[in-house]
Amino acid sequence: MRWLLLALLVIPASEIGVFIWIGTMTGPWWIVFLIILTGIIGVTLAKKQGMDTWQRAQLQMSKGYPPTEEILDGICIFIGAVFLFSPGFITDTVGFILVLPFTRTPLKGLIRKTMNKMMGNGTIIYRKW
Repeated sequence: MRWLLLALLVIPASEIGVFIWIGTMTGPWWIVFLIILTGIIGVTLAKKQGMDTWQRAQLQMSKGYPPTEEILDGICIFIGAVFLFSPGFITDTVGFILVLPFTRTPLKGLIRKTMNKMMGNGTIIYRKW
């Protein structure tokens, strides 16, 4: 909980600092243009990646396999889309890292390892039916 509160304070302050820093070099209208451009590109890319992941998950389920990789991809794409939807260069960078497939792959291993650790500690309870 403390990390969330700290993030809610540090991230907006950092975004404002980056806006001011880049705005002094390029001008305020370029900042507005870049924010809108990254938002449009990010949402379009997230939608495409989400639909591709959904189709892969349906294919896996039709073959009788659980869509485990696709679930992790979907989680990453959803979180990345939320970051891309918020204005700012830092959050857009994190969002693009989570949405793009070649940068998302290393993060999926970290997420998988964290979830396995949480299941081992009893933080997440997983039951087979």
